Amino acid sequence: MSEPIFPEIRAGNLGLRLAIDAADTDAIQALRYRVFYTEMGARADRATAESHRDKDAYDSIADHLMVVDHALGEGPDSVIGTYRLIQRDAAARLGQFYSADEYDLGPIESFPGNILELGRSCVATEYRGRATMQLLWSGIAAYVFHHKIALMFGCASLPGIDPDALGPELTYLYYNHLAPADIRPRALPHRYIEMRRVDRDELDARRVLAQLPPLIKGYLRLGGFVGDGAVVDPQFNTTDVAVVVKTDMVTERYYRHYERQARDAAP
Repeated sequence: MSEPIFPEIRAGNLGLRLAIDAADTDAIQALRYRVFYTEMGARADRATAESHRDKDAYDSIADHLMVVDHALGEGPDSVIGTYRLIQRDAAARLGQFYSADEYDLGPIESFPGNILELGRSCVATEYRGRATMQLLWSGIAAYVFHHKIALMFGCASLPGIDPDALGPELTYLYYNHLAPADIRPRALPHRYIEMRRVDRDELDARRVLAQLPPLIKGYLRLGGFVGDGAVVDPQFNTTDVAVVVKTDMVTERYYRHYERQARDAAP
């Protein structure tokens, strides 16, 4: 785990920082369990059910953003939001990125410069508002600028495991936000789900965009793209799409926002 690269970013009672020790990581894993397994219906194996923790091997090589509500004290129950960040060198220690279990990342891994995998994002139910997400994105901004990240990617989830029920969303993403070929991940052949599931001419783009999960809409606002093919994840009760964001393609508005946040967060 890295040494802190920026001080805590505050917004009222909420604060964001990087996890610095095992206690922080444990609190993050407990939050992820509550959101993914208790609330969203992920299927726990025996170890997960007994520990009430969502954890895997990638946690030990990742950096973890965490949002805390200081009004709840300074203990583990104060952690209300998180994002997992994995750089290329860290992933190499395990032999692959987490997303490689679902997607061929060859085009991304061939991209010059530093790359960053984003994942395991979650926020406690009562905090799913603008303030928490702005803090998380501010933390990502500071991290991106500090480490000179050229490309961010990861898997983003749609709720449920019925691709036909998600047909409008998947079709909209394919036709409107498909990544350029040189940075386009493709779902592994044995997991590939066709995204073009409804007639393009029948799409109500405005309505579909409004139905997309806030996290996916956030990536799209940053100029993000999706990969080719969706992947059903029965364990987490989701249908995943690969998301790719080139940091030099971030809109002017967000670039200025990222630059200002990184400058303000610098020691």
